Amino acid sequence: MPELDVIRIDKWLWTARFFKTRKMASEAVSGGKVHINGQRCKPSKDVKLGMKLTITKEPYQWDLVVVAINSHRRPAKEAVLLYQEEQQSIDRRKAEIIQQKQQRALTPYSEREQRPNKKQRRQIHRFKQS
Repeated sequence: MPELDVIRIDKWLWTARFFKTRKMASEAVSGGKVHINGQRCKPSKDVKLGMKLTITKEPYQWDLVVVAINSHRRPAKEAVLLYQEEQQSIDRRKAEIIQQKQQRALTPYSEREQRPNKKQRRQIHRFKQS
């Protein structure tokens, strides 16, 4: 398979598995969630080796450098080889994950969002009918 030098940003984000579809990647780029070398860009912007990307998917943020380019979407183990993430970005994201777990642990199970059980659904239906 020939090595590529340039690829569209939306396609690279899709092949690197940051987004499930190219449309979602394109919408994220258009919405200002992806920056190339600190600048906003359009989905058609070309990505080259060595470019710095900042990708924001709430509440997480990735700061990375493009190391390789692939034209096809490959397994996740291979997709990780397309970029190199900065250590500060990794630490920040891990801290965010820990904070979310702690926040979830503090919220009692009864107060978490959940679907109503059978008894609660009956009560809701009775309430709406009267």
